[in-house]
Amino acid sequence: MIIAAYNAMPYLTRCVTSAAEQTIGRDVLEVIVVDDGSTDGTAAELERLNALYPDLLRIFRQENSGGPSAPRNLGLDHARGRFVFFLDADDHLGAEALERMVATAERHATDVVLGRTVGVGGRGAPASMFDRNQPRTDVFSSRVWWTLNPMKLFRRALLERHALRFPTDLPIGEDQVFTGAAYLHADGISVVADYDCLYWVQREDGGNITRRLRGSEPRVRFLPRVVRLLLDHVPAGPGRDHLAHRHLTVDVRNIVAGHLVHEPRATQRAMLARLADAVEPLLHEGMRERLSAMARLRLHLVSHRMLDELIALVAFERDLERGGAATPLLVENGRAYARYPFLRDPGRAVPDHCYDVTDRLGVRHHLTRAELDGATLHLAGHAYLHRVPTLDVGTELVLRERESGVEHRLPVTPAATPGLGADEDGGRFAYDLAGFTARVDVTTAAGGAPLTDGLWDVSLAVGAQGLSRETRIGRTRAGDVSGATRTHVVPDGNTLRAVTLYTTRPHGNLTLDLGERKHAVLSHLTVDGVRWAGGAPAAELEINGLCTLAGYPEGALRVVLDDGTGTAASFTARRDGDVGFVARIPVTRLTSGDWGGELRLGPWASPLPPLPAALPPAKWRRNGLPRYAKPAPGGAARGRFALRVARTALLRALLRRCALPRSG
Repeated sequence: MIIAAYNAMPYLTRCVTSAAEQTIGRDVLEVIVVDDGSTDGTAAELERLNALYPDLLRIFRQENSGGPSAPRNLGLDHARGRFVFFLDADDHLGAEALERMVATAERHATDVVLGRTVGVGGRGAPASMFDRNQPRTDVFSSRVWWTLNPMKLFRRALLERHALRFPTDLPIGEDQVFTGAAYLHADGISVVADYDCLYWVQREDGGNITRRLRGSEPRVRFLPRVVRLLLDHVPAGPGRDHLAHRHLTVDVRNIVAGHLVHEPRATQRAMLARLADAVEPLLHEGMRERLSAMARLRLHLVSHRMLDELIALVAFERDLERGGAATPLLVENGRAYARYPFLRDPGRAVPDHCYDVTDRLGVRHHLTRAELDGATLHLAGHAYLHRVPTLDVGTELVLRERESGVEHRLPVTPAATPGLGADEDGGRFAYDLAGFTARVDVTTAAGGAPLTDGLWDVSLAVGAQGLSRETRIGRTRAGDVSGATRTHVVPDGNTLRAVTLYTTRPHGNLTLDLGERKHAVLSHLTVDGVRWAGGAPAAELEINGLCTLAGYPEGALRVVLDDGTGTAASFTARRDGDVGFVARIPVTRLTSGDWGGELRLGPWASPLPPLPAALPPAKWRRNGLPRYAKPAPGGAARGRFALRVARTALLRALLRRCALPRSG
């Protein structure tokens, strides 16, 4: 571990202590601390800590270098471990951080490991890359490029193989150049997101280096270096654009809004020209399509060196943030344009594409009903395009089969929603006609024909004023709208068909499962027991069970017996309570033979469980002759229902009786 320390008190104590208390163990850890010419109590505290951890700490001292690069490089020159972790003296580690990150690197053979970062004292921390653990990824298929600070675990062989060191001529942004190069050369990157590894501390004295170094010049100085890194190591195309997005949005906005607008006029003009030159190699038509309208507008003003307009845009953004209300739109010819500054201003001639938000319009919806009644899905709620008043509404319901992409669009019935929108954006936008109801019959939804088997995702194409945006529905719904899975068995010609309405995980959107793609009918059928009606040998065998289907046709659930010779007998299972059923078999109506059995619901069949071996025989007379029914031999051993129905052999019974020993 390498710690660059400059006037780091009192934060240094916790920083070093957190390193010493790592669960990975001191026997595999060295902590190199470089005092970069501190003038506070840092040197004395390092002596005290060295006495506490003499076998752990290695302390180096040098004249102040003006930044963290030189002390980090010195530490790296003296490092001996397989891995290196750079830790700022202001910050500290979670106890298991190094153990978890090293284990991840070893398990997945990756060269760089990011551990989840937590802000302390009001300091913001990167978050988008820590939504889940990522055992092995890269900069192109993840968000890791959005955190370019060096507080990460690096395989030291990677750094030495490519002679990676922090540039000493940059007072700020040196970490982006170093970490960016390490990312691009790395054989795999891991993300540990399920543990708080690094605590990023906001110093009370404002001593964090990014806060000490004000002004746009240091930032405009490092940005071309990062751009050159991308141009040299990443071919033009989607991969480079993915990485460039960070710098064209985060860095440009930070330089302009955080620094440039506060500087003297001459400095502003000079820095704006340098900034425009820096970003120019990354800008092209395809790149602009990836950016938000605000970012496109900002970059247009930067590229054309429109200083006054850029300053006005910064003020406009600040007012937006303070006010919290979204910007109104100009809707025209099926496109939506944000009314940002200078829209259609003939004196500025900013192109419309800098304002076009059509493809980024937010869709908001809320369901008040989502219910499957047999083969019919009933929906109700509201949906609207954010910032687009509900005029000329043209909303449709969209059913799309997930695998094939086949879709069917169905009309919805509009409904009034007076007052909707009054509690957001200061009531600036009205959505009084955003309501809808819909009725979908799966037997006719495909243009009058049944929907085919498959997973049919349910969406709304929400339209107004010639605009339309599609969204999955279900994730926002009223509290009384259940998201529970409900399976119905419904008539389909001469047979039955399974229809299930369920919500996806984790997003909670509605999907219709037709034909048991994910939800099996038989999983809802259970036989609890088989016994004689009334509990004693009788003329009826009683079969009890559960059917947890949301619905099925009356009389469709049956117990069917077969004697193996082609003779079958069918008995209706009647409902018993909410989910129970019971079927009674009058054994006196069965012909002689060994009967097997199963529970049937249309095309679905499930074998009946074996009869209890101790089930006593039932006896009766037919035409004066004695008969019986009892478990057939071997049925229980085979795990199958087996009932023997036969006539009592009188001679054999008489002989058995005569052979019985006499008492007394």
